[in-house]
Amino acid sequence: MLNNLKPLPADKILMLSGLFRADERSTKIDLGVGVYKDASGHTPIMRAVKKAEKQLWETEDTKTYTSLPGDAGFHKAMADVVLADSVDRARLACCATPGGTGAIHNVLETIKMANPDTTVWVSNPTWGNHLSILKHLGIKFEAYDYFDDDTCAIDFTGMIASLQNVQAGDTVLLHGCCHNPTGANLNQTQWNQVADLLLEKGATPFIDIAYQGFGDGLDNDAYGTRLLASKFDEMMIAASCSKNFGIYRERTGIVLAISADADAAKITQGTLSYMNRQNFSFPPDHGARLVTMVLSDPALRADWEAELEEVRSGMLVLRQLLADALRSETGSDRFGFIAEHRGMFSRLGLTKDQVLELRDTHAIYMVDDSRINIAGLNRKNVPIIAKAVASVIS
Repeated sequence: MLNNLKPLPADKILMLSGLFRADERSTKIDLGVGVYKDASGHTPIMRAVKKAEKQLWETEDTKTYTSLPGDAGFHKAMADVVLADSVDRARLACCATPGGTGAIHNVLETIKMANPDTTVWVSNPTWGNHLSILKHLGIKFEAYDYFDDDTCAIDFTGMIASLQNVQAGDTVLLHGCCHNPTGANLNQTQWNQVADLLLEKGATPFIDIAYQGFGDGLDNDAYGTRLLASKFDEMMIAASCSKNFGIYRERTGIVLAISADADAAKITQGTLSYMNRQNFSFPPDHGARLVTMVLSDPALRADWEAELEEVRSGMLVLRQLLADALRSETGSDRFGFIAEHRGMFSRLGLTKDQVLELRDTHAIYMVDDSRINIAGLNRKNVPIIAKAVASVIS
C-alpha cells in the first residue's frame, strides 16, 4: 500500500530553514522563517508567560482532559481580545485548536460541511498554507487581487474588482492584520468598503488573525475583524496565540464562529466540537491555560501588553532603519514602503534570481518571493543587507 504514495512538495520555508542551517558561513543572515527573534536572534519567553508558567506549576493538580472544545475560560479571554463587544456572545461558538493552523483547518472543514459548493476566495498572494489546506481538503478556491508587485502596495482597485465576482454563499478569507507575506494592510476606510461589498454579495467572511498586537496595537489590529463581526449574521475567525504570546511550540489557537442567533450558535458549537473529536479529540491545554492566566490577571496582563508593545515598536524601528539604509544605498525611495507596512513581514519586490544571488553570494536567506522576516533584522545586519540588496538590483 505505502508503495503507492507519491512524493509531495516540500514546504518552501521549512526547506529554506534547512539550507540555512547547513550553510557554514559565519556571516549568514536568516530572514526566512516567520518566528519573532530579539536583537540577539533568540526567541524569548515573554515575562508574563514565564510568571504564569511558574504559577501553573505550583497550582495545577491534574492533567485530565478539559472538554472537546477546550476550556471555557480560554474561549472568553480570547473572545474579549479579538472581538471585544462587537457581537452578542450568545451568537458565538468557540473551539480551542492546536495552533492557528489547526483553527484554519477546523474552519475550512466546517465550511465544507456547511456548504460543499462554496468557493473560498483568498488574497493574491496569501500565506502558502492557506492554499495547501484548501487543496488537501478538496475545497474550490479563487484568488482576488490584493498586492501590486510594482508599487509594493495594496491594489485596492483590483481587490474590489475581483471581489465583484464573489457569489452568494462563497467565503472570503481576509487577513485580520499584518498581512502575510506582504505586510500591506487595509486601512479603516477600505475595511468598511470591503464589508459593504461582501454584505451586498451575500458572502461569508473568514478572518485569519495571527499577529494581533504586532501591527498598530491590539485594538487597532482588530478593527477589521470587529467591524465585520458587528455587521454579518455569520462569520468565521481563526486566531493564533503563537506570535503575540510567543508560545509557538505550545500550539495554541482558537476558532471563533458567529452564527445568526443563539440557537444556530449551539449547532455550530456542536459541529466545532465534532471536528475536534474527529481530528485529535481534546485540544492541548497548556498554552491555552497560560494565555487565560495572563489575560485574566491584571498584573500579568499589564506586563504582557507592555512587552508586546516593546516588540511591536521594536519592529517599527527596524522597518525604518532598513528603509533608510536602502534609500542611502540605492539613492531612491523604492523601498520606502517597508517603513509603512506592518507586522513581521514585507516583500521586497525582488526577482527569484536576485533572491538566489543574495543567498549564494551574500549568505542572506529569504523566501523566494522576497518575503523577509522583519524580526530577523538588527542594527548590525541592516547595513549589510541594504548593501547586498543594492548590489543585486544594480
